[in-house]
Amino acid sequence: MGSRTISETQPSGMRLVRLAAGLAIALGLGGCETLSSLNPFEDKGPKSDIGKDERADVLYNDGLARLEARDFGGATKKFVELDKQYPYSQWSQKALLLSTFAAYEGGDYAEAINHGRRYVQLYPASPETPYAQYLVGMSYHNQILDINRDQERAEKSLQVMEDLVRKWPSSEYANDARERIRISRDQLAGKEMDIGRYYLKRRNFTGAINRFREVIVKYQTTRHVEEALSRLTEAYMGLGIVNEAQTAAAVLGHNFPDSPWYKDAFALLESQGTKPREDTGSWISRQFRGFSRVIGL
Repeated sequence: MGSRTISETQPSGMRLVRLAAGLAIALGLGGCETLSSLNPFEDKGPKSDIGKDERADVLYNDGLARLEARDFGGATKKFVELDKQYPYSQWSQKALLLSTFAAYEGGDYAEAINHGRRYVQLYPASPETPYAQYLVGMSYHNQILDINRDQERAEKSLQVMEDLVRKWPSSEYANDARERIRISRDQLAGKEMDIGRYYLKRRNFTGAINRFREVIVKYQTTRHVEEALSRLTEAYMGLGIVNEAQTAAAVLGHNFPDSPWYKDAFALLESQGTKPREDTGSWISRQFRGFSRVIGL
């Protein structure tokens, strides 16, 4: 279980036919071309000065044929070779995008990330750049591990997808990127909760509070926020800081009155002869000002 990745879902627009159609439109081709006939150049590419023995169109069509046959590793190699033999050409640009796609479809996420990042860097103004950025983000996303493992890939997926939404908010990939952002944030919050529970179980209340605080401050709109507030109540009571425990429970009850976590927090305080009461000067109270408007309550 420890090495399992989260479910690998295929994003909309990721299929081979969609990419082929997109390239045909970008290159001004008609709608009747098939994948294997995509050859938009009349010339054979620039002359090679290093004695290469394959023409650009041969490499390109061979790569497309391998994509059609779902030989993603072979397709990636052909497009990489095309990029190397005819650098800084239209052949190179399309080959770089297709090598990103082929590597992604073949599950070679490291290669997809390398090619996709290079495409974004070299062609920032291309209409296909949001797509390349999206493939990079999905390559990280599909490698996210369970919360008991390192979450570096979740952090990188979050960064890439946030960058996509910020730079290309109207692209066809933006909405799905926002969903991936939500998943990554939930995953990172879950990791903080996992460590916080570990500390709490061992009565390291200060260490636990620091982790639950991260959830409250950085991942407030995730599903973990209710438990984080309840656990803060428990940890602060363990330290004898009653006013912060009361505030955590009061904020929890105000924003999530029907939460089972609120019932637990309320019962804990009641067992100690006190009740939820918000201290508006508390960091918890300050953090949640305006929270109801954010979540639409």
